[in-house]
Amino acid sequence: MSTAVKAAPNWGTGRRKTAVARVRVLEGTGKFVVNGLDVDDYFVDEIQQSTVRCPLVLTEMAGRLDIFVNVNGSGKSAQSGAVSLGIARALIEIRPDLKPTLQHADLLTRDSRMVERKKYGHKKARKSFQFSKR
Repeated sequence: MSTAVKAAPNWGTGRRKTAVARVRVLEGTGKFVVNGLDVDDYFVDEIQQSTVRCPLVLTEMAGRLDIFVNVNGSGKSAQSGAVSLGIARALIEIRPDLKPTLQHADLLTRDSRMVERKKYGHKKARKSFQFSKR
């Protein structure tokens, strides 16, 4: 009988606009999967790829963890922000001593900006209908 104990996964949830990312982090070899695809195949823009990897690079944990992400809602840019927050939260569950580093880089703060709702009597949230004097 094997005495090896499999480490339980650490979870982190990240949100940005209407995107929600559920991140599972395990000890491993550096595998990074987003919605069943490799991270570079899912996020094709270099800015989004660097946003997603930022918590790992900053804490020097890249290549030592397996990360599995389910993300939905909003667009790719907001999804990358949600994944970044989820990874940062999961890293704190693994190693609480990383919290000051992640806080200093502003990776633990949820971006609360949301789309302003449309108002009646206006074309969009603030834009009015075209005015014609005569």
